[in-house]
Amino acid sequence: MGLWEAFLNWLRSLFFKQEMELSLIGLQNAGKTSLVNVIATGGYSEDMIPTVGFNMRKVTKGNVTIKLWDLGGQPRFRSMWERYCRAVSSIVYVVDAADYDNLPVSRRELHDLLSKPSLNGIPLLVLGNKIDKKEALSKEDLTGEMDLKSITDREVCCFMISCKNSTNIDTVIDWLVKHSKSKN
Repeated sequence: MGLWEAFLNWLRSLFFKQEMELSLIGLQNAGKTSLVNVIATGGYSEDMIPTVGFNMRKVTKGNVTIKLWDLGGQPRFRSMWERYCRAVSSIVYVVDAADYDNLPVSRRELHDLLSKPSLNGIPLLVLGNKIDKKEALSKEDLTGEMDLKSITDREVCCFMISCKNSTNIDTVIDWLVKHSKSKN
């Protein structure tokens, strides 16, 4: 029976590819595009240029195709965030964990976005990026600064990552792939 099931699963995997769509948001310079590049190619570039508007990348991991909307974080683009978050499997919010000055703005933008009725219940993954910097916040401090405990209408998960050193990127991909399955 085991061999037959394995064969059937293999057969299914040929025909049923899973697709998920995510929106990657956060203030400018939080590391969203770097994250997309690290997930897509395993590569990191020190001199990224700011994303103007948005980019869309498709990344395949196993039999899951992840469609990533990388949205610009400058103030003029933040009003577009909701539109690109409506039908996604999860919202990935990237925060520069070493940029204390921008944390209040980042928190406000996140909570404003999540208050939109069209985004009810969509799982949220908050990523504290740039933990390679010694001044970066701990996970506990970031959770507090971003007031994540007050978000009770959806699943909320927080990981600390470094795009530069690829720290915890595998964990992020695993979480995303797992969430693609629960949606389908």
